[in-house]
Amino acid sequence: MREILQKRALRFVFGANVISMLGSGMNTAAVAWFILQATHSEMALGTLTVLQTIPAMLMLPFTGVIIDREDRRRLVMMLDAARAIVILVVAILAYLGKVHVWQLYLMNTLVAAGFWMFWPTITALIQELTPEGQFVQANTFLLAGIQGGWLIAGSMVGFVYNHIGLGGVLLIDFGTYVASFLCYFAVRKGHHVVPRPAELRADILAAESQFERFWRELREGIHFLRDHHTVVLLGISWALFLGAMMTGGVVTAPLSDRIFHAGAVGYGWLNAGWGVGAFLSALYAPQVIARLGARRSIAISMALLAVCMTTSPFSRVLAIAVLLYGLMGSARGISGVAMNTGLMEQVPSHFMGRVQNTFYFAGTLLQVVLALLVGTVAYKFSLAAGFAIIGLVYVLAFISASWPAGTAATEVSAAAE
Repeated sequence: MREILQKRALRFVFGANVISMLGSGMNTAAVAWFILQATHSEMALGTLTVLQTIPAMLMLPFTGVIIDREDRRRLVMMLDAARAIVILVVAILAYLGKVHVWQLYLMNTLVAAGFWMFWPTITALIQELTPEGQFVQANTFLLAGIQGGWLIAGSMVGFVYNHIGLGGVLLIDFGTYVASFLCYFAVRKGHHVVPRPAELRADILAAESQFERFWRELREGIHFLRDHHTVVLLGISWALFLGAMMTGGVVTAPLSDRIFHAGAVGYGWLNAGWGVGAFLSALYAPQVIARLGARRSIAISMALLAVCMTTSPFSRVLAIAVLLYGLMGSARGISGVAMNTGLMEQVPSHFMGRVQNTFYFAGTLLQVVLALLVGTVAYKFSLAAGFAIIGLVYVLAFISASWPAGTAATEVSAAAE
């Protein structure tokens, strides 16, 4: 672990992610709570989740080529700057008392456009900066910082929202984007792109137009997946997990409001449970992966997520629900480290953007369906049924992670030692 933190570039990357996720976590929780209180409808939260996926559906099939072709540090800086401006505008409207739900929908749609390009870019950048054999440690720091920062910040909103309001939360988020931009600025100097095999440049590129080159590179990513079944199985688990996790926001606020009658404070405690669990998983994720192997670690984590998600609305005591959310956060941390490390070890750096985007596209497509389904079921029928639907998706992720991959299966346990 100490070797990773000795690398200056990675220290700035990890620091930037912790800072920006603190703001983003507060933003996400505050907006969700504001919309729930304004509409009293889980369907409105489902609509928010769906709108956040629209940019992904439009962008992900194409942005992987850009991520693999351009300087990833500069891409992240541009994304941070653009999102900061959008959030500042809405923060001013909130302070003036002129913010409306549709404006929050629009803000989240624009910010999500940056998010869906940011995440595969930052993962590819970390793969680029991390020495081979240290991917588990790098991903442990990344996931702990992001999930801990995001969701602990979500818990803070429950305790400060009534004092600073939506405008105050959004201003904090704006400040964290500025700080994140400065951290990435300090990562390195100059323009850096990932080198490609020489045969891709010498006899093909000279005769191609930019349009032909773009589509050839897009097809190359598809062909890579066609020939690597273990990567596909890992990606299916990731897509299912992503869709279920992102849909969890549709039911968490109503759980506090309708089951525990605990308001914003209860919502804060639930987010704190998940955030603390995700953050603490950094202490033992490498050991768990080394002992069980990556695929088994993912499978067990998905099973734990399925059980805890399904049983949360039946806990009846807030403290028990917080504990269940803590277990889910821990499972999220372990599985996230194992999945990211598996991709980094099995996918060449110049394919990383395209491969990741394929799975993100599948996950966000699932999220659209899940958000609408879970929001409708929770609102019209039963909140517990909404939780159960998400739990079922985790069960499918467990099956994918457990599916025999043949002799070519690759474990990342050696990298964790």
